[in-house]
Amino acid sequence: MKSILSFLKVALPLAFGAFLIWYVFKDLTQQEKEELYASFASANYFWIFLSISFGILSHMSRAIRWKYTIQPLGKTPGFWNSFFTVMIGYVANLALPRLGEVTRPGLLGKYEGLPFNKLFGTIVAERVADLVILGSIMAGIVFVEFDMLKELLFGYLEQGSGNISIEKILIIAGAAVIGLAALFFLMLSKSDNPISRKIRELVRGIFEGLISIVKMENKGYFLMHTAFIWIMYIGMFWVCFFCLEETSSVPLAGVVASFVMGSLAIVFVQGGLGVFPLAIMNTLLLYGVSKSGALALGWILWTSQTLMVIVLGVASIPLLRFVNRNKKIESATSS
Repeated sequence: MKSILSFLKVALPLAFGAFLIWYVFKDLTQQEKEELYASFASANYFWIFLSISFGILSHMSRAIRWKYTIQPLGKTPGFWNSFFTVMIGYVANLALPRLGEVTRPGLLGKYEGLPFNKLFGTIVAERVADLVILGSIMAGIVFVEFDMLKELLFGYLEQGSGNISIEKILIIAGAAVIGLAALFFLMLSKSDNPISRKIRELVRGIFEGLISIVKMENKGYFLMHTAFIWIMYIGMFWVCFFCLEETSSVPLAGVVASFVMGSLAIVFVQGGLGVFPLAIMNTLLLYGVSKSGALALGWILWTSQTLMVIVLGVASIPLLRFVNRNKKIESATSS
């Protein structure tokens, strides 16, 4: 039964991604398909390689940042061990959801002599910091693009609200959300349901992760690397927009909005297969980009970053062994 569930966890998201690819392409007209292929052919690959470079820098910074959460364990891992295990973790996540979170501390613990459970705990602080940054970016883009979102939202509300004012609808909706949230929290805190316990554990883990960042000895460096990682993430997205003439004039707000939607697509579907390009396309359509151009950019972004993760992740497996083999030789020689 467990093997079937494990298979379904992998197969269903991939099947959904494949379905979306078919669903999008079947609705493209012959002209749109030709424009799509022309976009791939005319793309300026300098910007794509620059995007990949930004992605690599972000992963290197993540490897350095990790050591600040490990230092309280009494040992600072080497950079290459940290970097290679990070990349192996990324490629493992493409194979199985969340496998990277187990592979990463497992490998580093093996080569650095650190306990798995404590290394696994250090990832909580990283995830909390990244969650806060992504949430802040999402809130920021909603604030900046509120006029566009307001027009779309209010248009739907006015169609079905009759004579009720928008202000009243928002007040009622806000009160309902607050009331439901309070009721949900009360039920959650009292319930012994396994799902409720898992949610409480998740909230407790996030809180503990935030506390660990505050108590961290080198939290300044940790926060600097966190900022750099996310600047590189947005940077690798932004520069890729210049590879196509049609998307080169998209405003920064459109770039960040696409980045947020693409990030969510990767979270909901393993590796973002099919969903990522679709999320980028639907976002850029709001900024006047043609369907074929928006879809082409989505596929260029997804393909370049996925290939980068696969190549570096697979290469990191033998390189991790090689680096640690040299260390053993050096220690044997020095003794």
